[in-house]
Amino acid sequence: MTKSLVLIVDDEPRYLKLLRFNLEQSGYQVITAATGEEAIKAAASRNPDLVLLDLRLPDTDGYEVCQRIREFSTAPIIMVTARAEVVDKVRGLQAGADDYVTKPFSADELLARVETVLRRSRLASDTRVPHSLVIGELAIDFAQRKVTAEGQEVMLSPVEYRLLHCLATNAGRVMTPEEIQERVWGSEYREYYEGLRSHIHRLRQKIEKDPEHPRYVITRHGVGYMLSPQYNPAAKIQPEGEL
Repeated sequence: MTKSLVLIVDDEPRYLKLLRFNLEQSGYQVITAATGEEAIKAAASRNPDLVLLDLRLPDTDGYEVCQRIREFSTAPIIMVTARAEVVDKVRGLQAGADDYVTKPFSADELLARVETVLRRSRLASDTRVPHSLVIGELAIDFAQRKVTAEGQEVMLSPVEYRLLHCLATNAGRVMTPEEIQERVWGSEYREYYEGLRSHIHRLRQKIEKDPEHPRYVITRHGVGYMLSPQYNPAAKIQPEGEL
């Protein structure tokens, strides 16, 4: 089995050395970058399976790097940060990160985070799932992990795809924010409502013809979100508000 390739982005040599040692000892291939620009170039040229991204870099911050990598890559991204405040963690998730780990951390915690995120990524693209779903101009091929809207393929991040997969496999059923967050991110994120709203917004921007009047990802105010099982182009859809 091919070893997963991990890109580590950190300007502190001791952390680079520590992360590299622990990952290589666990069987991962590792490449490194010390600046945001180096990270973006490495992500584009080497196509890593996962990125460990420090927030504080000498040329830019990790949020900007995360957003730029998300423009061309769906590789899972774990933020590595010394900031423990919820607002910083939520901002990382909103930028497109899949998880975070706070410095200082143990090798066991880091490896557990890496293994969990990679496992979720593999499950999201599991070819044993033969089913597909077509609703109006939205088509989801679960076997190929391919999404098209209005006849054009849509490039989703791993989190966006897991979110759509979660809603699609429960099409027609309203799911609470807590249920969605536990299935997509894990139970430790159940309180991050702003992060979920942000990802719902980003998903709508990619699959809805008019994101302000969505016909696929519907909000049931005070309850949760639902992927509509039917598409009626003549229906009058009210503008979205807060959940």
